[in-house]
Amino acid sequence: MAEDWSKGYKSGYRPFISILDKMIAQDLLKTLSSVLTVIVVIIVSRKFIRILDKAIEGQVSNETLLSILGLKTVIACVTFLPAAIFMAVLMVLGRMYRDQEMAAVASAGGGAGVMYRAVFVLVLPLSIFATGLSTYVAPWAEARVGQLMQQDEESADLRGIAAGKFSEYSQGDLVVYVEKITDDKKMHDVFVQNRQHGTIGIINAKTGHLEDLPTGRYMVLEQGERIQGQPGALNYVLEQFDQYSVRVDSKVAADSFIQESIATEVLLKSAARRDIAELQRRLFIPLGIMLLSFIAVPLAQMSPRSGVYGNMLVGFLIYFSYGNLVHVSQSWVIKGTIPVWLGAVGVNLLLLFIGSILLARLYGWQWLRATLKSKVTK
Repeated sequence: MAEDWSKGYKSGYRPFISILDKMIAQDLLKTLSSVLTVIVVIIVSRKFIRILDKAIEGQVSNETLLSILGLKTVIACVTFLPAAIFMAVLMVLGRMYRDQEMAAVASAGGGAGVMYRAVFVLVLPLSIFATGLSTYVAPWAEARVGQLMQQDEESADLRGIAAGKFSEYSQGDLVVYVEKITDDKKMHDVFVQNRQHGTIGIINAKTGHLEDLPTGRYMVLEQGERIQGQPGALNYVLEQFDQYSVRVDSKVAADSFIQESIATEVLLKSAARRDIAELQRRLFIPLGIMLLSFIAVPLAQMSPRSGVYGNMLVGFLIYFSYGNLVHVSQSWVIKGTIPVWLGAVGVNLLLLFIGSILLARLYGWQWLRATLKSKVTK
């Protein structure tokens, strides 16, 4: 030990992950979980309200409602992971500045390298994990949501029938009212208004049920009467029936294709600018995690009296500016306004430049110049 001490503390044995690294990484992980949960709940709740509206209208089945909610949650987690880790680093390091823990680290010889090491113990594997999420999991989830929505729209004509209320389907051509529905899914006291080629049919039946036949889906009504005619005319058809079937044609749902659902393997083989821009957007997620964390370390420095949220406003401005620039860059790549390579590196170089300025503000330009020189000359 005496020999190691004479050569300096760095010459002795140092674990790959120190106690400080573990402490900051654990604190970051807890804060990241909390921040990401809050963001995802807010975003998914807003999107889920729209899906609930479709479910009430009968366009989405109750069976697929929870599946869509889970898939939307996965997509939101991947999309907002850079924002969550950015805010988590700001909050954890900001608290350490406020509680004078950073002063203790600095007095022990810990500088920017020590803090970056501690932060990237979590950020580096997280960015690698996010690469898989953004390039494979998120596109699969988007494609699955589109499939579920399309399947439900194609079979949405008679979904959502509830006792005691009027249900409208097929853009108003079919209106159904059911007084009571028993446990065996049999409908009692059924009223149906069906419009075909300008002719309106009014049907009252004691009972009814749905039946899938080889020629399509039918509403089979029993023990009732039917009145059919054209409004304004005097020639009406009145008849009674023991059994009468109303065919419900399946809807042809519009193709809900979105760019985000394309598999990454397809994007890699494509030369279309839209596909290239989508691939860049997916890669911006892991890059954003690392670059925003790089900025957050010097940005977290604050006055002890400014509170834990001292630089949060600046952090929000940086993140929203970054998000808007990513969207603008993607749009410019699609339109051909800028080269593809500039769309890939332009925003990232800007974040590196902002992080370098913040480091220089924290440690001084001479320190930054000397650090860069030492890294280059090694």
